[in-house]
Amino acid sequence: MQDMDWLEITGTLVGVLYLWFEYKASIWLWVAGIVMPAISLLVYYRAGLYADFGINVYYLLAGVYGWLLWLRGVSGKKELPVIHTPVNLVPLLLVVVVVLLGGIAWVLISFTDSTVPWADSLTTALSIIAMWMLAHKQAEQWLVWIVVDAVSCGLYFYKGLPFYAVLYGLYTIIAFFGYFKWCRMIQKE
Repeated sequence: MQDMDWLEITGTLVGVLYLWFEYKASIWLWVAGIVMPAISLLVYYRAGLYADFGINVYYLLAGVYGWLLWLRGVSGKKELPVIHTPVNLVPLLLVVVVVLLGGIAWVLISFTDSTVPWADSLTTALSIIAMWMLAHKQAEQWLVWIVVDAVSCGLYFYKGLPFYAVLYGLYTIIAFFGYFKWCRMIQKE
């Protein structure tokens, strides 16, 4: 087994921990959310998934941001509550996704040898939005992750990353359950 295969396996295992912590709405998801992108940077660069490589830089920064936000809460509360995404925010989020998708695809097409610029750009643009929503504990982040995870699963199989493909297939399934769990958490609060 190659060294990079071990990195992919390690990243996959950390990714499973991340998903478990996210499902439980545990602050420890942010620790795993810092370690996994550090590993994934190497895996994605080797596979020529440049937008996925770039998004992992964002994930590292978002991990720190999310951890700090969840630690301090908002408005003097000890813990940030799980909420629904405000309806008036949805159009802005959609515009941001479209702009990011176009910009990232242009960069990949113009400046890299990417063989999957549009799929790579789509998952990256949606991931940026989903991470922001997760940092703000919005339940609908799970719905965005369902799309990201399903597309990523196919993309990673195509690019020869079987461990990450299986991980993202698992993410897709768990995201359904995560959404309903977070909605129940909102009702309890």
